[in-house]
Amino acid sequence: MTEMRASSLSRLSTEQFHHLTALVFTHSGINLPESKKVMLESRLNKRLRALKMESFKDYIELLSKGTDTTNELIHMIDVVTTNKTDFFREPHHFTYLENNILPELAQTKRDVRIWSAACSSGEEPYTLAMILENFASQQNGFHYDILASDISTTMLEKGALAIYMADKVECIPQETKKRYLLKSRDLEKPTVRIAPLLRSKVKFERINLMDAVLPVDGIFDIVFCRNVLIYFDRKTQLEVVKKLTAHLAVGGYLFIGHSESLHQAELPLTQEKPTVYKKILA
Repeated sequence: MTEMRASSLSRLSTEQFHHLTALVFTHSGINLPESKKVMLESRLNKRLRALKMESFKDYIELLSKGTDTTNELIHMIDVVTTNKTDFFREPHHFTYLENNILPELAQTKRDVRIWSAACSSGEEPYTLAMILENFASQQNGFHYDILASDISTTMLEKGALAIYMADKVECIPQETKKRYLLKSRDLEKPTVRIAPLLRSKVKFERINLMDAVLPVDGIFDIVFCRNVLIYFDRKTQLEVVKKLTAHLAVGGYLFIGHSESLHQAELPLTQEKPTVYKKILA
């Protein structure tokens, strides 16, 4: 059976790999080195089966057609993107947000806007909602809303659904779980769902950070763009951060991932803490 399955897989030539990775880079900014050839071949074989195609030649021909190209590019990018995320990931960010930034913003603002700019399946924006709702409950007249965006439509659908396996929420403080999570009655496959109050605060949208002009309305006080810049080359990283910063209020904050850096970048930002930046110029 294993041999039959192996023989049914389409093989990706070096030329085809380069063609597809060029498309991925152009439309998502993600660099896929030669070491990712087996991964790309494996993941796209599932896509070929879904489309009832027998070869990557047929698949590339589909991508070259004007009518279905956009939709299939979205599917392909969904397939190749990495979506590692957790609730309260890099917890020092949320501690700093809760203890330092929110009290500062509340002195001059009653409506705070936050953008989770690579939200994956929703764990980050819902973590933000938990922090903001806790804060708002102690501040009369304080309001907030959260934009959660990602390039993957599959992840956005999961985020909007807001259902997670019970083991995914073990890191959430017990009191927070009681307040904001609804348990399923399925004992064999226990899940939780984010409470309606928090779901109403988070709006999910597909946004490609590679677009020349990001389809985002207004200005944000806080932008989280964590653990996505690592997939871009330096030039693309700076272009993305410039676009994000254009939507950040003066005095607003940008959070990036622990393995990312804006060192020596010419941006209107000052570093407040490692991976936390404040916009200082318009």
